[in-house]
Amino acid sequence: MTLPFVKMHAHGDDFIIIDRRGQDDPITAQVARRLGDRHTGIGFNQLAVVLDCTDAAARIKFWNPNGTPLQTCGSATRGVADRLMHETGCQSVVLRTDRGLLTCVRAAGQQVSVNMGAPSLDWSAVPLAEAMDTRTLPIDGAPAACSMGNPHCTYFVDDLTAFDVAAQGAALETHPLFPAKTNVHFVQVLDRRHIRLRIWERGGGVPLGSGSCCCGAVVNGIRRGLLDDTVHVQCDGGAVTVQWDGQGGVILTGSVEPIMQGAAYVL
Repeated sequence: MTLPFVKMHAHGDDFIIIDRRGQDDPITAQVARRLGDRHTGIGFNQLAVVLDCTDAAARIKFWNPNGTPLQTCGSATRGVADRLMHETGCQSVVLRTDRGLLTCVRAAGQQVSVNMGAPSLDWSAVPLAEAMDTRTLPIDGAPAACSMGNPHCTYFVDDLTAFDVAAQGAALETHPLFPAKTNVHFVQVLDRRHIRLRIWERGGGVPLGSGSCCCGAVVNGIRRGLLDDTVHVQCDGGAVTVQWDGQGGVILTGSVEPIMQGAAYVL
């Protein structure tokens, strides 16, 4: 079987889109792993499968390169929205993910914004292994936690260069406090409207960027009283803007760019 795909990136966070509207969905964990291998496949941080939907322009299913599903991906959601808005000539589109209905709009400079929905802040929704205040977890470094449809653990540090993100992130991903594992962020607050962020992504390693991780990091920084409601997030691969009023949905805005298109052969 050959599967046409488009590969895109958002601030270095690379993903592929497979449009299966009007067709079956052939993507399994095995297929996702084959496509996600950067040596023998295409390689990506996330795979987005676009499917028919009765109450939105399309439904999106997401996969990690290790073959595990995930509920949300801010970068790939914006990539799909960008393509559908170009396709229809519209300036907005509503997409369904496991997080619910997400509204995406064209922003200044051909950027794309998505309302990622309200963060989940209760310990059981992250999820954590036991009841606690998610603003300060009782583990080394006292990180904060929340969920944007996937779990996030945020450390606020004075100097990012002092941390081995790969080694420390991998250990923290499987900490017993996180029964579903977790994304791990290391945040250096530059000022109340600017942060520097490095990421260990659950099921994916160290990416150049991640939309949902940017959202989770900013949410936790606002909850700690460290940040204003609009924050410029500098990742290894580029920058995005995250807005949150402390109650409603988290707005993620940034550029998305096509890299290539082709057809992948899968057994």
